[in-house]
Amino acid sequence: MKKISIAVTLIMFMLVTACVAQTSAPSGPAKSAAKSKEWRQLFNGRDTDGWQHLGPGSFVVEDGMLRTEGGMGLLWYTREKFGDCVVRVVYKGTHESSNSGVFVRIADKPKDEWFAVHHGYEVQILDAQNEYHRTGAIYSLGKAAAGASKPLGEWNTMEITLKGDLISISLNGTKINDFDPKQTPPERTKEWEPERGPRPPSGYIGLQNHDDYERSTRTSVYFKEVSVRSL
Repeated sequence: MKKISIAVTLIMFMLVTACVAQTSAPSGPAKSAAKSKEWRQLFNGRDTDGWQHLGPGSFVVEDGMLRTEGGMGLLWYTREKFGDCVVRVVYKGTHESSNSGVFVRIADKPKDEWFAVHHGYEVQILDAQNEYHRTGAIYSLGKAAAGASKPLGEWNTMEITLKGDLISISLNGTKINDFDPKQTPPERTKEWEPERGPRPPSGYIGLQNHDDYERSTRTSVYFKEVSVRSL
């Protein structure tokens, strides 16, 4: 009888443990939703598979990183459009005039490097400029606060939160821009500045390679991470 009692106890314990595990583990839509909100790397560190480059210059894969060279050109992610999400890039420049940018909300598959400028938003990477053209600004449309960049040569983490029409940008944990396209932007005075007007609620993303701003020395921007997380 004692052996039977022990066996029954063990069986009951195993059944209870299985029930608890099944109850606590996410399944079906809940599990899919949790997985979709994890960070997903778009750059694999080996090559530009899934990306396409347009325009002058290039992006070079070097020691597991993307390095800008010359420009102005566009490297865009071809596999999907992105709606409400957070885009994260980890980057560093080689000079205070190192010039690049992150494009979001690109309306359609670009045919040239200028399509993203006029039919998307560029989040600028360039410390040596004014509030509408420096790091974290929506280029010439929405100004950014200064002072969040790390010293030259150190890695910066930029997170771009896209939610409906709104764009929020943080740099190294400090919010530097809350952009609402309903606000009146400055007057467009240069032909290379983006056309004014709405962008779609979802679009392609991309990176810009640009020749140095001062045009007196070779500069680059390195990216070691480009990732996305759904909201």
